[in-house]
Amino acid sequence: MKKVAVILSGCGVFDGSEIHESVLVLLALDRAGARVICAAPDIPQHHVTNHLTRQPAAGESRNVLVESARIARGNIVPLNQLQLEEVDAIILPGGFGAANNLCDFALTEAACKVDPSLSQLLQAAHRAGKPLGFICIAPVIAAQLLGVDQVEITIGNDAGTAARLQKTGAKHVACTTHNVVIDRRLKIVTTPAYMLASRIIEAEAGINKLVQAVLELA
Repeated sequence: MKKVAVILSGCGVFDGSEIHESVLVLLALDRAGARVICAAPDIPQHHVTNHLTRQPAAGESRNVLVESARIARGNIVPLNQLQLEEVDAIILPGGFGAANNLCDFALTEAACKVDPSLSQLLQAAHRAGKPLGFICIAPVIAAQLLGVDQVEITIGNDAGTAARLQKTGAKHVACTTHNVVIDRRLKIVTTPAYMLASRIIEAEAGINKLVQAVLELA
C-alpha cells in the first residue's frame, strides 16, 4: 500500500486550501487504495477571508493547522512532525493558502519564498526520489524549489503567471484542466484544476490523472 502525504494550507479557496481540490485528492487516493497522511504547518494564516463576501475579515486570525484539520476531519499532523520515511509521495492541493501560507507568491512580485519546513521536506523528498504532485497554483512552489533543475510544470495557460514561473528556470507547459504535465525526469506532476476549471467535474478529471501518475511514479 502506497502512503501519500497531502499538505494542506488552511480551509477555503481564498485564504487556505481549495476544498474541492483537497477532497478530490483524498477521494482519488482512497479509491486507489493508498493510505493518506494529512499535514499542515502550525502557523498563523497570512489573512482571513469572508468567503461569503470575498472580502478580508478584519481583526480575525486563524491557524493553518487548525483550519486544515477541518478538511482532514481532525486526522492531521503538524508539518514539522511528518516523517519523510513514512510516505512514498507528497501532493499539494491549491487555493490561495498555497500561495500565501505555504509560500509568499501571492504577496510579492519578488522571488517567492517557501515556508522553511515545507521547503526542507519537499527538497528531501525530491532527493530521495519520491514523486511530488502540485495542483492549481501550488506549482509555484515546485518552480521555486526546482526551477534550477528546469522542472516542467503547468498552472494552465495564464501568460503572466507562467512568465513569472519561468524566471526561476522552470519550463511552463500549457495544459487544460482535464490533463496533467508529468516531468518524469524529476518525478513532478502538475495539473491546473481550478486555475481553469469552471465545474468540479472538470477539476476532478485532472486531479484523478495527477493522483494516478504520482502513484505510478512512487
